[in-house]
Amino acid sequence: MQEFKAQTMKKSAPGTKGGLNAEIQARIGHQLRAMYDDVVRQGVPDRFADLIKKLDDPQRAAEAATASDTNSSTEGRD
Repeated sequence: MQEFKAQTMKKSAPGTKGGLNAEIQARIGHQLRAMYDDVVRQGVPDRFADLIKKLDDPQRAAEAATASDTNSSTEGRD
């Protein structure tokens, strides 16, 4: 990180606002793409996929909500 700061400070011309030069912007972009690609490769967890399917199908979502209400109203009554 210190190396990154040193490069940023070193390459800024006197009297400029201190923005990032094209080389540093490209490096940041490359690293962000690599991180994003890794996240995309992980896929969607099954529980999220199930939730998305329920939300996509309104009738299924209504049935799930009804079942959830029934379960929560009977819990704790032993």
